[in-house]
Amino acid sequence: MNFKVLVTASGLGSRLGSITDFTNKSLVRIGTKPAISHIIENYSEDVKFVITLGHFGNHVKSFLELAYPTRSFEFVKIDNYSGKGSSLGYSMLQAKHLLQCPFIFHACDTITKDTIQEPSYNWMAGYSKLESSQYRTLKVRGDEVFKINDKGEINYDFVYVGLAGIKDYTLFWSSLEKAYQQDSQNTALSDCHALANFSKPIKILKLNTWYDIGNTNSLKKAREVLGSNFKILDKVDENIFIFDDYVIKFFHDTDICRNRVKRANYLKGNGPSLLGYSDNFYKYELIEGDVFSKTVTPSSLEYFLNNIQNSLWSQKVVDEFFKDTCHHFYVKKTKSRVKKYLDSTNRSYDTENYINGTLVPPVEALLAKLELQDIYSSVKTYFHGDFILDNIIYNSQGHTLIDWRQDFGGSVEYGDVYYDLSKFNHNLIFNHDIVNKKLYTIEEIENTVNVDILVSKRLLDCQEVFHKFLSDNYYSVKRVKILTAVIWINMAPLHEYPLSKFLFNFGKYNLHRELSNEK
Repeated sequence: MNFKVLVTASGLGSRLGSITDFTNKSLVRIGTKPAISHIIENYSEDVKFVITLGHFGNHVKSFLELAYPTRSFEFVKIDNYSGKGSSLGYSMLQAKHLLQCPFIFHACDTITKDTIQEPSYNWMAGYSKLESSQYRTLKVRGDEVFKINDKGEINYDFVYVGLAGIKDYTLFWSSLEKAYQQDSQNTALSDCHALANFSKPIKILKLNTWYDIGNTNSLKKAREVLGSNFKILDKVDENIFIFDDYVIKFFHDTDICRNRVKRANYLKGNGPSLLGYSDNFYKYELIEGDVFSKTVTPSSLEYFLNNIQNSLWSQKVVDEFFKDTCHHFYVKKTKSRVKKYLDSTNRSYDTENYINGTLVPPVEALLAKLELQDIYSSVKTYFHGDFILDNIIYNSQGHTLIDWRQDFGGSVEYGDVYYDLSKFNHNLIFNHDIVNKKLYTIEEIENTVNVDILVSKRLLDCQEVFHKFLSDNYYSVKRVKILTAVIWINMAPLHEYPLSKFLFNFGKYNLHRELSNEK
């Protein structure tokens, strides 16, 4: 049957709060893919889609063209998608000229794993659900819908899920236009206003699965059911989507995305092949294998480090001005992060305190002492930027580095190898498993703090190999330890309490030890 699918992705998604401050709700990740991918992939390859664009519409268009280059999309820019005069019905009417054929209306916050019926007859999809305060509902007689209720109705048979098949499209459009003309300012105007006055029969399509991602509570439930084995840290302004044979990264900040693409060329064959990019997305091949954190051993680490030394860090450029870049990156940036952390604790300054039995000066004094240290390198190298075990994919062919940093102090090409080394040292002690399992402790009584963290013997053995590698290649172990502590202090405001407090005090304690030569 020749039909199209209308996906309305123009709304603000305001019920999702800050999640949609930086992108469209159809791009919210469910499992390993955005919501709109769960919709697109439920239809055959030859189906044509009409997509309405509004809130961050450029994100939606760029993603679909990058993710599905062989599928057919027609895009409609909605001139008024928020506030007075905007509505789902208005957006649908803007796509009318492209839908002069039977079509399926599929709301972008509706996911089902059922096989979706073609619009060979008129139907509305319903789901058995007890709670109706947020949904329109349907009364059914036999297999036909005879009444569409407003939200909150207690007498109903099915919740309407925002999915409908329209065979009699001419009737649908005339009915929706009539409803719009009667009340053009009705922000609740929708497909239901057209279908409620249909003169043709509408059958019920009963769904076995339905996941609503339109509000925070239902989104959480959908993610619990449609989760994955990939542990992905949620961020509102960036995301990662994993498909069968490729990965797509999203960044709200176009400069970050642009520089990530540029930097892919400087990984010197250590990264995956780039398959495409746009202003806010880049796409690269999916590398099969395990993250190195799951398989690393002292012997495999030794082999890996020697390879990276030769393939990534061997080219060195002396530049005395680079010391200023390092100073800004390690000290000025850390001071701003400290302020951010202290603001979160309602403090204007830090004080000295006992940490693990040692009197540690305020963080401001430690950073002043740090500025006097000879840790600012004049040697630039190629670098990764987030060089941790979880950003290394290992398989029988070797290693691949993923999720690289976009710059070092503004430089896309060169950075400080000590940043890579320190990030790696940090990750041998503090890693995702530790965070997920909460295998760290922080105890505070008045001005005394005790911090501790569990590290596996395997990773401790790997750290010995790593430190030997540093010495054998004439890197300063002490500089690495100092910068590792700085990294922990920097990380503190990026996490929630109590992890933020642990990182701040753990960083202070270790920075003081290294600056004081305490062991």
